[in-house]
Amino acid sequence: MATEVKIPAMGESISSGILAQWLVKDGDYVEKDQPIFELETDKITSEANAEVSGRISIKVQADEEVEIGQVVAEIDESASAGKKKEKSESAEDGSKADEASRSEASSGKTDHGESAEQAAEAEPEPNEPAGDTPAPLLPGREPTAHYALSPAARKAAEETGVDLGRIEGSGKDGRITKDDILKVAERGPSESREESAEDSPPAPARRAEDSRETRKKMSPLRRKIAERLVAATQEAALLTTFNEVDMSAVMQLRKQHQDKFVERYGIKLGFMSFFTKAVVHALQAVPAVNARIEGNEIVTQHFYDIGVAVGTDKGLMVPVIRDCERKSFAEIEQDILDYAKAAREGKIAISDLEGGVFTISNGGIYGSMLSTPIINYPQPAILGLHNIQQRPVVVDGQIVARPMMYLALSYDHRLIDGKEAVTFLLKVKEAIEDPSRLLFGV
Repeated sequence: MATEVKIPAMGESISSGILAQWLVKDGDYVEKDQPIFELETDKITSEANAEVSGRISIKVQADEEVEIGQVVAEIDESASAGKKKEKSESAEDGSKADEASRSEASSGKTDHGESAEQAAEAEPEPNEPAGDTPAPLLPGREPTAHYALSPAARKAAEETGVDLGRIEGSGKDGRITKDDILKVAERGPSESREESAEDSPPAPARRAEDSRETRKKMSPLRRKIAERLVAATQEAALLTTFNEVDMSAVMQLRKQHQDKFVERYGIKLGFMSFFTKAVVHALQAVPAVNARIEGNEIVTQHFYDIGVAVGTDKGLMVPVIRDCERKSFAEIEQDILDYAKAAREGKIAISDLEGGVFTISNGGIYGSMLSTPIINYPQPAILGLHNIQQRPVVVDGQIVARPMMYLALSYDHRLIDGKEAVTFLLKVKEAIEDPSRLLFGV
């Protein structure tokens, strides 16, 4: 009996996606709950697991667009673990046969009854041409094996005629990419062998077909990010207000309590929990910023679910930390770590990205000095954090060096006036420069 592998439902707003890559090969035996492919949608990239155990037959290649509910593979449940074991035993018998063959060779006999010396005499002399001898297979590779290739890689393989069994894939889990195939094709058959002279300088890398440009299809997630950013600039009246904050107090607190914090909670005390608490403090003081526009109505929100932007290799994601006004610093730090890990591993859920009232984006971790972030529409505002730098400031009439950070608040001017935006930003600044305010709500 064969069980169909279908593209799972990802949420009401998602109807299709890209089958980003197979995590198994056609014909592999897969276990129940084993991850078998990655699906990339306009919101998230997630793994799909096998519902049953058996041998998988792939119907749709990687990089193809698929619909929710579409059949992309079948799993033959009749290919039980017993068959898998039988295959393993066969391989073991083969290994034993190889070992016996090597033993015979060491005793001076081949499997045809020839002596090793006679066999050597039949080989061509070193200075004679030996014909088009194929390059040695890479360990664990089989010639003419069926590899799970993307359409682009498969086309390149057909056009170049390169033997896939002699290519070491650079993709995830050793996956062979189009680039791998083209590089081997450019080197030619003689250079696919292992280098005999270790001191030979490597040939300079060349782009495919010496092209000055590379084209790559935009991923669904990147398309969605682009659409949302354009929509935000078209729908909202965006304005950015700046301020700067002295990080001395927060840095001193972290230094003073870091060891105890790690000892008790097993995680480090970072800056993001301070800023998350400071944003909640400012939202409570300036309720107009904790609102959104729906048609002709202004909806004021009385909860504090704060989005924290996380950069991944697929694009920017904004998981939402729920009920931040009730959570401790440790709980917020743990949530941020968990969401960031899930986002980068493609295991984050749609529900984790929905329902935020405000977003914090920390470009400072990449070295950003100053920026004007775009709101995560329909949220009304976003706080941009930047790099901490020692700068001269005047304190009590004296010029001193302090660790300073620029803050940028971008907001929808249709909803938030300048006075409210400036007040909000000052509340954040005061809470960071004097964290005791967060204890007393002043």
